[in-house]
Amino acid sequence: MTAKVGLIVGREWSFPPKFIEEVNGRDQGVVADFIKLGPTMMDTVAGYAVLVDRISHEVPFYRSFLKHAVVQGLTVINNPFMWSADDKFFGATLATRLGVASPKTVLLPNKDYIPAISHQESLRNLAFPLDWDAVVREVGLPCILKDAHGGGWKGVYVCRSRDELLHHYNESGLMTMVVQQFIEWEQFVRCICLGQREILPIHYDPKARKYIVDPDYLTPALRERIIADSRTLVGALGYDMNSIEWAVKDGVPYAIDFMNPAPDFDINSLTQEYFNWVVQHMADLVIKLAKRKATGATRKFHWESLFKGRARSRAGSA
Repeated sequence: MTAKVGLIVGREWSFPPKFIEEVNGRDQGVVADFIKLGPTMMDTVAGYAVLVDRISHEVPFYRSFLKHAVVQGLTVINNPFMWSADDKFFGATLATRLGVASPKTVLLPNKDYIPAISHQESLRNLAFPLDWDAVVREVGLPCILKDAHGGGWKGVYVCRSRDELLHHYNESGLMTMVVQQFIEWEQFVRCICLGQREILPIHYDPKARKYIVDPDYLTPALRERIIADSRTLVGALGYDMNSIEWAVKDGVPYAIDFMNPAPDFDINSLTQEYFNWVVQHMADLVIKLAKRKATGATRKFHWESLFKGRARSRAGSA
């Protein structure tokens, strides 16, 4: 019996056809294609074993469908429940609790609210005015101001003074912002993380937003630490497809951003070498998940189980 893998994508052009071609060319009893979605009834079962989500962060209908798909027993990459719950402040707290080096981070109340929110009546639990001196003492200057739910370098500002921090905060509108210690890095690494085990550390230039093929960029010891810490983070988050950015200072890798469950897979960004790695390992992952046999046990649904990276039944892994 053939197992099906469905791909949900946006405008990206290089990864989808190569990924589908790779899966279908393996002759492993698994086929991949673009799933088509429309009005969805509650008892709809999509007929797929695995869905790969590359765009639901920008299309809310897809996110609701993917949550439905998980309840119906499909494996979704990435888990839509975890992705919906994730944010950069939670991530920084999680990293610290796990013993992974992470910059000091402060969560800020929103600057603005929807019109129905009254500062006098609706925000009685909010301390006001904000203690900016305490914030600056905690993270130091320069610092980074960023959207707690953002990605793709949107809404990210390097603030070199208190006034600059307040200026960008005052323009943040309805976004929930975090302010973070700025790591004066000596090396910058972005890791592509697949299947919670396969980790590819890459020399990355954040100013040019460019991957650099440089296999000797890291010492063996530093490379192994970054791989181990990356596995710790994606294992805790349950992400099977993610990227993590590391700022290295004095030999210590600091996890500065790891809420990237739809990482850039474009061939022009990754370079041919790393693009090939992504296509190969994504195909490996979905074929393994699609071929995993169901235990036949009845699953007991609970919110905690939905947040796990992969669905589990009473009898073990599905």
